Amino acid sequence: MKPLAVTAFVFAAMVGFGTGSHAKPLSRIIAEMGLSPADFNVVNATADSMLENGAPPVGTERNWTSQDSGSKGTIRVRDVRDNCVHFQHLIQPEGTEQVREVRTRRCQDAGGAWILTP
Repeated sequence: MKPLAVTAFVFAAMVGFGTGSHAKPLSRIIAEMGLSPADFNVVNATADSMLENGAPPVGTERNWTSQDSGSKGTIRVRDVRDNCVHFQHLIQPEGTEQVREVRTRRCQDAGGAWILTP
């Protein structure tokens, strides 16, 4: 599976989609969130940029906007523990006033790579 697909699947699973007895296709999970695959690329690139120089301080924020869809959001560092950074994502899909909150965690492995973890 491509890294984006794995990241998107884990990200969507952390939101609470696909927690029933039957797994949903990735395309359906993304559609239910109101985000496009391009939106996930932007979210992931923004989070990656926040980790370029190691763990950022709690409270650090970055805004993102998907030029493809118009969806937008903010990623905020809510906690840093051990080798993990806990993010709060405030996401507003294009065409809606509803802001969704998603929490993710990325932990640094022994090789220095940041891995999205449950």
